[in-house]
Amino acid sequence: MAQDLKIGFMGTPDFALTALQAIAEAGYNVVCVYSQPPRPKGRGHKVQKSPVHSFAEERNIPVYHPQSLKSKDVQDAFLEHNLDVAIVAAYGLILPKAVLDAPTYGCINIHASLLPRWRGASPIQRAIWQGDSQSGVTLMQMDEGLDTGPEIMKEAIDISMQETATTLHDRLAVLGGKMVLEALDKLAKNGQLESKAQSEQGVTYAHLLHKQDGKIDWDEDAQAIDRQIRALNPWPGVWCEYQGARYKITQAQPAQPDQTNHPVGTILGKTGYVQCADQTVLKIEKLQPAGKTPMDFASALNGGYIKPGEQFS
Repeated sequence: MAQDLKIGFMGTPDFALTALQAIAEAGYNVVCVYSQPPRPKGRGHKVQKSPVHSFAEERNIPVYHPQSLKSKDVQDAFLEHNLDVAIVAAYGLILPKAVLDAPTYGCINIHASLLPRWRGASPIQRAIWQGDSQSGVTLMQMDEGLDTGPEIMKEAIDISMQETATTLHDRLAVLGGKMVLEALDKLAKNGQLESKAQSEQGVTYAHLLHKQDGKIDWDEDAQAIDRQIRALNPWPGVWCEYQGARYKITQAQPAQPDQTNHPVGTILGKTGYVQCADQTVLKIEKLQPAGKTPMDFASALNGGYIKPGEQFS
């Protein structure tokens, strides 16, 4: 029965929150939650609890937020929960072997990719940026490697041509919550979960994103830049420079005007078209000058922020 399983949950952001909500609302016995420590956020740098931490407190679930899981004291405290299983989703800390082995059925990770493609920290963004036609969720029995453990179940969804990291994140979060309930139901009924080793073919790594990843290279074609804009929305955001100032590009799409052969980065008239590589053109729909709110392209022209014929760099 669902109530018989003693479950620990380890996660931090909204992606993890969706799974924790599904588990709690299904009536499972979540006996502890581990999340990243409260940290300063926003312009006011006010210390805030993570979404998972806040939800757990509302449900009166004990919350633990160690800086690390490496110390013996922390590992002993984790062992004392006597967990049947731990569910892990975007937690943000490496789980040592002592933690991985503590629950009776180990630790199950909700990973937002079709493993072994996009192991690592930013699978959602990398899938869009690289033009993958599908993403999905893999439930994985965790081991000491980086997303290398055996697969318990996997489910794919299509990536649309308008997909952003935000929309794909939300869809995968819901899918992950559904799948983890299926796995817990099987575990509660059968006392075991079948798994199989990941394929050794098609391994790729979704390395941690940095702010510099958002810099547009106008020597790329319009389709590649469009994918970059959608993949890095909302963070770190995509930007270029114009007369020494930074401009964020928040919405754009490839366009198909008459073939052009201007220098890349050239603003082609008043339509929002910008020259890219291989005679392709990107239509900028919304941009944000430094220190200003986002605006449509016409407003940027009318406000004198940019001029036709000049170049982004």
